[in-house]
Amino acid sequence: MKIIESEQFKNELKAIAFYIKRDKLSASLHFVQNLRKCIKELIDFPYQYRKSKYFKNENIRDMIYRGYTIVYEIDKEQDTLELLSIFNQNLPDL
Repeated sequence: MKIIESEQFKNELKAIAFYIKRDKLSASLHFVQNLRKCIKELIDFPYQYRKSKYFKNENIRDMIYRGYTIVYEIDKEQDTLELLSIFNQNLPDL
């Protein structure tokens, strides 16, 4: 299974990392590294997280990581997992 990052996800992650970096660079690096490690684990168990509460689609899931919600979509036909969005507390513009 291939992991694809949407432009929205990339931009949101960059903004979150920059925000954390303002306080402490090492914390920002640690956050991104550990998040990417958790995302890679989705390859083996893509349905391990709850069905998204923002979509009525069994293949769209919400992964919770340190208070952030990562919304991703599983496409079995194309054997891909697309990261759609990452946000904290506020409903995203999906």
